Amino acid sequence: QVQLVESGGGLVQAGGSLRLSCAASGRTFSRCTMGWFRQAPGKEREFVAAIFWSDDTTYYADSVKGRFTISKDYAKNTVYLQMNSLKPEDTAVYYCAVSTSRYRITYYDDTRYGYWGQGTQVTVSS
Repeated sequence: QVQLVESGGGLVQAGGSLRLSCAASGRTFSRCTMGWFRQAPGKEREFVAAIFWSDDTTYYADSVKGRFTISKDYAKNTVYLQMNSLKPEDTAVYYCAVSTSRYRITYYDDTRYGYWGQGTQVTVSS
């Protein structure tokens, strides 16, 4: 059973930075897709970023492109989300997710991911 544990959320002022971590366990990750999604109060969950495990191909939502960076540590089975130049509209609960399909998936579609973390709160004050 795959388990995902997020950490690194918190309160930060606009313009600041945070780094989220997602530690994965329960299987060997060789060909899969790991993604970050977020959900703000009263809004639907939305795609933020994703990385294809085997070749480090990355994908970003337009709203975070140039500010957020997704990366991974293969040895630690951990994926990171470095968030810079944070804005109040980035405030949300951030979720890590993994699709264990060995083929490329529709990375922005949350229904394609089978395992989810518990979420970590990110609050950006103006």
